[in-house]
Order: sequence, then structure tokens, then C-alpha cells
Amino acid sequence: MLKSRTRWIVRKSEPDLVKQFEKELKITPLVASLLVNRGFDTVDSARFFLFGKDEFHDPFLLKGMDIAVNRIREAIERQEPILIFGDYDADGVSSTSVLMKTLTDLGADVQFYVPNRFTEGYGPNEPAFRRAAENGIKLIITVDTGISAIHEASVAKELGLDLIITDHHEPGPVLPEALAIIHPKLPDSIYPFRDLAGVGVAFKLAHALYGRLPEHLLELALIGTIADLVPLKGENRLIAKKGLENIKVTNNIGLKTIFKLAGVEPLSINEETIAFTLGPRINAVGRLEDATMAVQLLLTNDENEAKELAEEMEALNRERQAIVNLITEEAINEVERNYPIETNKVLVLGKEGWNAGVIGIVASRLVEKYYRPTIVFSFDREKGVAKGSARSIPGFDLFQNLSTCRDILPHFGGHPMAAGMTLSIDDVDELRERLNGLANDQLTDEDFIPVTYLDEEVRLNDIDLESLDELNLLSPFGVENAKPMVLINDVDITSIRKIGSDQNHLKIVVNKNGNSLDGIGFGLGSLVDEISPAAQISLIGELSINEWNNIRKPQIFVHDLSVDTWQLFDYRGQKRLNSIETLVPNENRKIIVFNKDNLDKISATLHNEVYLIENKEEAKSFNAYMANIVFADFPPSKELIIHLLSGKHPSRIYTYFYKESSDFFSTMPTRDHFKWFYAFLMQKGPIDLNRYGADIAKHRGWSQETITFMSKVFSELDFVTMNNGFITLKRQTHKRDLTESKTYQIKQAQNALERDLLFSSFQELKEWFDKVLFESVELEEAF
Repeated sequence: MLKSRTRWIVRKSEPDLVKQFEKELKITPLVASLLVNRGFDTVDSARFFLFGKDEFHDPFLLKGMDIAVNRIREAIERQEPILIFGDYDADGVSSTSVLMKTLTDLGADVQFYVPNRFTEGYGPNEPAFRRAAENGIKLIITVDTGISAIHEASVAKELGLDLIITDHHEPGPVLPEALAIIHPKLPDSIYPFRDLAGVGVAFKLAHALYGRLPEHLLELALIGTIADLVPLKGENRLIAKKGLENIKVTNNIGLKTIFKLAGVEPLSINEETIAFTLGPRINAVGRLEDATMAVQLLLTNDENEAKELAEEMEALNRERQAIVNLITEEAINEVERNYPIETNKVLVLGKEGWNAGVIGIVASRLVEKYYRPTIVFSFDREKGVAKGSARSIPGFDLFQNLSTCRDILPHFGGHPMAAGMTLSIDDVDELRERLNGLANDQLTDEDFIPVTYLDEEVRLNDIDLESLDELNLLSPFGVENAKPMVLINDVDITSIRKIGSDQNHLKIVVNKNGNSLDGIGFGLGSLVDEISPAAQISLIGELSINEWNNIRKPQIFVHDLSVDTWQLFDYRGQKRLNSIETLVPNENRKIIVFNKDNLDKISATLHNEVYLIENKEEAKSFNAYMANIVFADFPPSKELIIHLLSGKHPSRIYTYFYKESSDFFSTMPTRDHFKWFYAFLMQKGPIDLNRYGADIAKHRGWSQETITFMSKVFSELDFVTMNNGFITLKRQTHKRDLTESKTYQIKQAQNALERDLLFSSFQELKEWFDKVLFESVELEEAF
């Protein structure tokens, strides 16, 4: 067996609706089933998703939009200084850039301000607002922030500043007192789409100010929409689709410079380029220094400035990666030492000196490793303040649960799955205790087993180039429109091997009913040692097309594998038993020795406990359930293995069957051998075998052992007498069969045993073990 790393849950399909989609939309069964499983319940809704006209909603449906637009236009007309107050992540940077370009185009006297993560923290702050007022600012527009700035809004009012808040984070029970709040999730909002990113809200404001759709800003709106992990449906899908088209041919000098330094070919850009190449580089600036640099890069028209800024961004990204790796290692040690997952359903930890800019990434890595809601803090002992970033798992709403702790959380905000906060270091232990109490009430043991939701179970004969090409109709992929993840069940292995310079990746070819599929599993190379070539496996992953030398073939990027039945691993003939420790998983590993003479030798070679099984009572009582059974040496009979395994359901069986020497290839005398030897003794009379045994054997082309063996058989059958090496034939004997000799029986049984267990083919051995495990095996077969 091989357990999957996560719980696989395949979405339920409706076969009749799938067939209807196939027929009326003229699409392949694979794409039709994916649409149904993603919630499309009518042909019209599916048709619109695939082929519908792209239309954005009227921006004035957002509450407060008319007030905001009128006030901004008034400021532009009067040339009143306007300040755009942004945020330091990719969503905030792109939001700031969208509004800066918009207001600059419209002739505004505008500047931007991005707070420093380390000295100011998240969101609007009073000192920044007071400095703005002193510098003559009359209007502040927040982007991707501000919905929790209740105090700062009152400060703005006191200073005579007009404040317009544009945000998408979860609104609290009390809203800031601002001139206008543009937010799709306000309680009384009638806007048709609630899931815009911060940059999406800024884009809607730009739309309203221009009086037309600002298509030239879609490439910037794309950045925050992808990077902030908002659902890629509705208007977010439109922003992503159109933004990707635009960014491939962008004239933005900053973007072109970033892509060039990162080695990105513009026409190959897709949503993954934004999520894993562009987004992290923009975020790195705000995580380590001042995100102002990132905004300047997106706004600049100077190639030299762009190159300088992009190179600095690239260096900061490399530094960010190193810092994240170091803090993650320290955080894991902290969990293992002080907050074991057995007693912590929510991980809350922190340390002085941890960079506050990257603790969100560290929290994500801890969630990935431990599958627990996690908050990672950076402690400032001098100020007594803990700045934290949180990530969650399905079933534990961070925003709602943190909301119950408002009395010790003066500043926090976020979403169900992610949040940021600031509180007193003295209250961190209290927060940990409260959140763990809430988790105890809300989460079951099953909630802590990672889940992989699968779109569809597919057969190999359904996977072809036409259906895979058609998958692109579902793109761009992201949150709530993830790349299709499919299950392929119970297929045979054509080949499987490790690849890569460190042998840490897996290459596999599977087949069933004449159909085959190539697969690659990045980081799964270690599983090769845990999969028997004869096993039927199930795998999950993302389907794609592999193009090489103008040849296009379907393939699957494997995410996980499982084997549902027991597996046989054949290491017969391998003399080095210490390979057991590297090839056999340590979990529930049980090493069996049948011969006491081998016990000390094998025990000294291995560091595991070794079980000596010498009789059927010991074999019957042995617990082999779900164990990785290792047969280290050769058994004296099949009977012991039958008693040891029958009805006990091991997970895997590893056959080494170590034997110092084999009798299988020594001659097993036939009846003609015995007939000749009997006649020879009758003719020659008593013979001194010590003196002439070797000559007799040589004359016949036999071994001395053959002569000795036949002599012993004749003696046991009372055909001869043996006296100090002399063998004498008895003249009067009763007719007896050779099989009545105990020595003959043992030799015959040993030869059969070695033939069946040691020198059989893999398939023959597998079939015999199958009978032992799942059928009634006659114990007489053991002899």
C-alpha cells in the first residue's frame, strides 16, 4: 500500500447534464464534466462562461461612487493636491499605480504615499495624515486599505481633510466616518460582484472617472487580482483574461524590464507568471524595504530608472527568499520544541528579530507543513508590540474568530483565510489560548487532514489532445477556478524512475486497456522506492500537453499517488541486508528472521528490532496488520509464512530471503541415478566410499555429494548397511519407494521450496502471496 498525502474528494457529477453540455455546446466529455462540477447548472451559464461577451458592471452601482467621482473631479478642477494612500503588497502597489495613472491622465495634482511596513505598519495612520495636511493635501484616497481606519478617519475630519476609502477587506461592525466608502462588500451594497481585489475597486473608480473602460490599465489591475488570490470569476475573470492579453504586448517600461531580468518570454506570460514571478518580486520590496520603489517602477517612463529599480527589486527578492528559508527553519524548531501540534490546534508563535515583512510567507509554509491555522509574530521588545500575520485552513474563519478577540487586538483585518494584526506582546499567550479554545469547538480531527478537491475521475481513453486544447477555454485559472485536478484510478505502470540532478523528481508512464499517459511529479522522486512496478496505482494531478521537437503528447503533472492494495518488493539475491534501512519505510517496519543462526548477524547489520519466528505458534500470533514486512532470510517451509500472513493484511512485503548457499542447483538424483548406483553396488560388492566415492562420481559426471546423498537414502530404506565408510548392499530387501526416505523428502521439499520462493519469477511469487493473503491455502503445499 501507499497512502496518499491528502484526502481526495472527487466532486459529484450529473451525467445527464454533462451529456447535454457535450451535445449543445459541442465540447468534449472532459470539459463538459469540469463545467458541471464547477457549478454551472444550465447550458446558458456554461456558454456565457466559455464564449460570452465580456462586459463590466456599471461602476456607479458601487455605493458612494457618485460622491467620490464628484469630489475628485472638483479637486482636479481646482488643482487641489490629492494624496493616494496605498499599501505595500502587490495588490496595494498595483492599486496605487492604477489610480496614479488615472488621475495624472485627468490632469490632477496628485502624489502617492505607501506606509513603511516596519515603522508604520498596515493601513492609514495618524502621523501620515497630519503630515499630509501640513503639506497642503485636501483630499486623501485610500486604495486596498482603510476599511478599519476608524480613528484615522476621525483625525482626517478634524484636520479638514476629505477622505475617500476604496477597499475590499472585510468590513467590521463599525465603519470609518469618511466622505465616501467604495467597497463591494458593504452591508447595503447592491453591486453585482462582491469579490473584487483592492486593485479591482481602484479600477472601478478609474472606470467611473474616465467615463469609459480604461483598457490600458487592465495589465496593472491583473497584478493585484492574481496576487491577492481573489476568486477568478465574474469581473475578476474579465480583468485576468483581458489583462493577460494586454500584458503580453505591454508598453509599460517597468513591466518589460522586470520580465527581461526574470527571463520571462512576454508571449508565454500566463496567470502563473503573475502569481509566481511578478507578484513575489513586487511583494519583496514592501516586505524588506519601502514599496514606494515598486510603484515608481510601474509608473516610470525612463528606461535607465526602470533598469536600476528592477535590478534592486531582483536583489531584494533573492534576499527575501533567503530570509524566509531561515525564519521558516527557526519557526519549525519553535513548534517542535514549544508548541507541538498534538496540543495546539492553532499555532501561535513569534520571535524577536523575525522580519515582519516575510512572516506571512512563513505562516503559509507552516500551514503547508502542519495543516493548522497559524499566526507568526515579529516581536518588538522595546515597544512591547507584536506584529503578526495569519493563515488558516478550511473550517476556521480567521476574521470571524479574531473578531471575538477585539479587546486584545487593537489593530487587525483580513479575510477568512488570511489576516494581519498588531497587539501587545503580553497578550500573545492569551490570544493563543483563546484561539485554541475556539478551534477545539469548531474543528474535528478530520479537519486536520489536508483535502484535495478533484474535479473529475477520468479514464485514460478520455485524455486526448482535443480535450486538453479545449481546457484553455476555462482559463485563466486561480482561486475558485483552479487548474483542473483529476483522478486517474487503478492503472498499471509501464515504467517509473527518478529523474533530476538530485533524483528528487518522478517520471512515470501508466497504461490501461491499450491507452497510456506520461506523467511527471516534481519533488516526488522518493516515492519511486515505495511503489512496486507490479502495483496498480491511482494518481491525481493537472493534465497538460507536452510539446517537444514539434511532437505534442498528453501528460499529467502528478501531485499525489496512492496504492490501495498490498505491494511486493523483490530484493531476492541481494546480499547486503543493510539496504533494508534505506529501502523500507521505518513506519511499522517488521523484520522477520526464521533461522536462529542468522539472528545475530542480521541484528548486527540493522538497527531495528528483529523478530525471530521459528514455529507456527509464533507465526500465528505475529501482528502483521498494515506492517511493512521484511523476510530477511529464507524460511524452512512455506508453512511459517502462511501462518504468519494469512488473513492479516500487511501493507507491504519485502523479500530478501537471505541464504548462505543454495542446494537448488546441486543435482537432485533421478530414479535412473538410483537404479545405476544400486546395480553398481550389486555388481561390485562392498565399496569404501571414503576411498572410491569421488572416483565413482567422476566416472558418472556427478558430484561426491550425489553419491553421499544416494547412499544415505539407501540406508534409510534399509537397502544397504553403512560401516566406517563401507557401503554393503543387503541381498534380501523389501521393495520401497524413494519418497519413504526422510532425507529424500527433505531434499525434495527444499528444492521445491527454493524453486517456489527463491527462483520463481516476480509474478509467480506475487501470485503465491496473493493466495496466502486472500485465499485458502492448503498447508500441505508447504512441503
